[in-house]
Amino acid sequence: MATVYLALGSNVGKGDQQFNQAITLLGEQLRDIVEAPRYISRAVGYEDQADFINTVIQASTGLSPRELLAFTQTIEHTVGRIRRFRWGPREIDIDIIFYDELVISEPELVIPHPRFAERDFVLKPLVDLNPNLTDPTSHLSVSELYNKLPANIRAIKD
Repeated sequence: MATVYLALGSNVGKGDQQFNQAITLLGEQLRDIVEAPRYISRAVGYEDQADFINTVIQASTGLSPRELLAFTQTIEHTVGRIRRFRWGPREIDIDIIFYDELVISEPELVIPHPRFAERDFVLKPLVDLNPNLTDPTSHLSVSELYNKLPANIRAIKD
């Protein structure tokens, strides 16, 4: 079984419900799912849109990286994602951040996610889950990477 970290984001519809539905569906192929706290962040890229709710999950899977990508894309579709334009609004977005310590660079699949180290809304939940987790490309911990960024997110209070 591989250990994977997936980032989830949503800024269209009822984010909490969409997260819960996506995590339930992920449980069909992932085991030992642990969810980090959820955060609110400003949109990246195309900024004229609603804030995002973000989290990261840690899990185990027997799926290969390519199978995991196909599985997450199926869940995005099931939950109602409409692909509008790059960095546009999303009902749900699921990105593979880490798959064990693999480094993959293919046209359709890049692991670790190519921009995760620039995104506090990915790094902070990763730090919450496993502060000593190491990026296999930079060899820095997610805590070290997070501490290099300005804080632009806020926790969601229950």
